[in-house]
Amino acid sequence: MRVVIAEDSVLLREGLTRLLTDRGHDVVAGVGDAEALIKVIAELADEGALPDVVVADVRMPPTHTDEGVRAAIRLRRDHPDLGVLVLSQYVEEQYATELLAGSTKGIGYLLKDRVAEVREFVDAVVRVAGGGTALDPEVVAQLLGRSRKQDVLANLTPREREVLGLMAEGRTNSAVARQLVVSDGAVEKHVSNIFLKLGLAQSDGDHRRVLAVLTYLNS
Repeated sequence: MRVVIAEDSVLLREGLTRLLTDRGHDVVAGVGDAEALIKVIAELADEGALPDVVVADVRMPPTHTDEGVRAAIRLRRDHPDLGVLVLSQYVEEQYATELLAGSTKGIGYLLKDRVAEVREFVDAVVRVAGGGTALDPEVVAQLLGRSRKQDVLANLTPREREVLGLMAEGRTNSAVARQLVVSDGAVEKHVSNIFLKLGLAQSDGDHRRVLAVLTYLNS
């Protein structure tokens, strides 16, 4: 897996680089601001060497507001097959919503605290690089919370809401089953009920289910 890291904290950038390279991944570039990120991706694209995924901070120089997420959205527009995983200190629903407004293929939004959970963080980067979705549980909770205020999920049982939240994080049925300590068959039944109640057509692939759920939550 080839990765570009955009993080203005040198310490965190070097830490992420070490974390990924120690696990056999190739960090092809590390930059400290959004402008440099746009430039290095353009150069790599011109060379026919686009990375599999970009890991970028939401807030970057010069204003430390939304430069990182703006760069991520632009990169997704210019390179639809490029995976983008953004890191944020806090859940910023506006940024998450904007990032997820288009296709959620190869998209991730994690809180920086998750980096300390090394295995889960690396798994998330790999999943996004492969075209999957990786959403922080706190991001999912806020999206679900907003939807509940609109009575969107009123017909779901508490367990179905729990399953939906785990699905939106990008987890497979088997991963959901392990998390909830239930059988795969039980999860499949919950998933079927969720799509039936939400009026969403069920599809075969986990990513397509996640895409449908997120599209619904952002409608």
